[in-house]
Amino acid sequence: MTELTSNVADDELAQLFGLPDEASWQERALCAQTDPEAFFPEKGGSTREAKRICTGCEVRGECLEYALEHDERFGIWGGLSERERRRLKRRAV
Repeated sequence: MTELTSNVADDELAQLFGLPDEASWQERALCAQTDPEAFFPEKGGSTREAKRICTGCEVRGECLEYALEHDERFGIWGGLSERERRRLKRRAV
């Protein structure tokens, strides 16, 4: 049997067939244009700046959904800290 190969990237195939591209929301995220250290503060460090940026982000929902689905344990995702995401998960159960 002959193996077919393609030079078409996965994201192009997803777009062609109307499938969601999991990484496309990340490219539109405001945090992608910001210092990543703000989203991963040292223990006891302030999360205020990261949460402020998240408030105005158009992909905040997708970001939070990704963090919950992938059990992200560190950083601010979708405007919530790890502790806030754990609390949200417990309430959802």
